Amino acid sequence: MSLPILINDLGLLQQAQQAKQEQARREFLTQMQTNPRQVIGQSPTKGAMAQSIVLVEFSDFQCPFCARASETIRAFMAKHGDEVTFVYKHFPLTSIHDQALPAAQAAWAAQQQGKFWEFHDALFAEQDQLGEDLYQAIAKRLSLDLARFERDRARAIPAIQPDIDLAEALGLSGTPVLVMNGEVLTGAVALTDLEAVLERVRHTIAQ
Repeated sequence: MSLPILINDLGLLQQAQQAKQEQARREFLTQMQTNPRQVIGQSPTKGAMAQSIVLVEFSDFQCPFCARASETIRAFMAKHGDEVTFVYKHFPLTSIHDQALPAAQAAWAAQQQGKFWEFHDALFAEQDQLGEDLYQAIAKRLSLDLARFERDRARAIPAIQPDIDLAEALGLSGTPVLVMNGEVLTGAVALTDLEAVLERVRHTIAQ
C-alpha cells in the first residue's frame, strides 16, 4: 500500500470516528434534557430530587483542575442544591495520573457504604497525598467497614468502566468536563460561569 493511500485511509477513519463521537454527543445532550435518569444511572448524586436541572461532571481525583472545580461546584451547590442535581462520573486519566484509578476505586467502595461525597471531598482536599495510606486513613476516619471497603475496592473497576466508556464515546480527552442540561463547560470553571449557564437553563425550561 502506498503512503498517499494509507494517509487517505487514516483520514477516512478519523472522519468516521469524529462522526461517531458527534452522534454520541448529540444523543447524550438530548438524554440530559429528556431522560436524565438514564444519564445518571448508578452514579452518585446530590442536590435536588426533581432532576429537571442536572449538572454532570466527568472528573479525575488526581487532576488539579478537578480539585479546583470541586471547590467551585461545592459553592454552587450550596446556593442551588434545591434546584440542581449534581452527578459525578469517573474519568480517571490513567495515562498521566497513576493514582487516578485507585482513588476512583476507593471512592466507589465508600459509595457502597453511603460515604461517597465525604470520601470525594477528602480525596480532593488531600490530593497531594493520594496513595494507599490516604485511602486507608480516610476509610478509618469515616468509620467504614474496612473489610467491606477492601472487597468493594477489588470489584470497583467493572462498575466504574461505564463512566469511562461514556467519556471516551463522547471524545473527552481531559478533565474536568461539566454538562448542565444541554450546555458544556470544560476546565476549572468559575462560579460565575456556572451561574450564567444556570440562568440560561432556567430560561429554556420556562419557555
